[in-house]
Amino acid sequence: MGLYKKFVSQTRKPEGLMGKMMVGGMNGGHAKLADWGISHLKTIVPQEIVEIGCGGGRNAGELLKRYPSAKLTAVDYSEISVEKAIGYNADAIKSGRCRVMQGDVSALALPEETYDLATAFETIYFWPGLDRCFAQVAKVLKPGGVFMIVNESDGMDRTSLKYEKIIDGMKCHTVEEIESALKNAGFGKVRADHHKNKPWITVIAKK
Repeated sequence: MGLYKKFVSQTRKPEGLMGKMMVGGMNGGHAKLADWGISHLKTIVPQEIVEIGCGGGRNAGELLKRYPSAKLTAVDYSEISVEKAIGYNADAIKSGRCRVMQGDVSALALPEETYDLATAFETIYFWPGLDRCFAQVAKVLKPGGVFMIVNESDGMDRTSLKYEKIIDGMKCHTVEEIESALKNAGFGKVRADHHKNKPWITVIAKK
């Protein structure tokens, strides 16, 4: 495996020195995308949030700022990401508003019907089966809870499809594929927004 492929493959599950470098760039590199996605949360005022695939923890921190009365659980498959997210949100953890844990979205070890809001930024590309993983998210959401997915790729842009060929296990999903999987997982109302100038998408589903 070439050095470039080794590095970009760290987006799936950051490990070792390259993984630390990748996670170190995630917080800033995805900030504009994440903030655009968060701007779609106009009416919900959650008390319990779960951030799945939290990466370096920046988006968890932004959600805590946006919702000062909320508590947040951040989950990531990568030990390195968990370490970074803990450091990034140290104050919120100390105050009892945030906890960060290692976990697998295909088998979430979280209490059922607990969260008002679940978020997934730049992560579902690597989830092992959308129907199964989305069902896990639905399981931990309260009735009426909201699940927001924010992706840099709409599943059709050339750049992301190029990376799909390089990174093992990566799949860029279209809005239609995401909506179908959400409904198969038990979500009802689903709405999507496509950025006017970029292939960014935000998909919001209600349990």
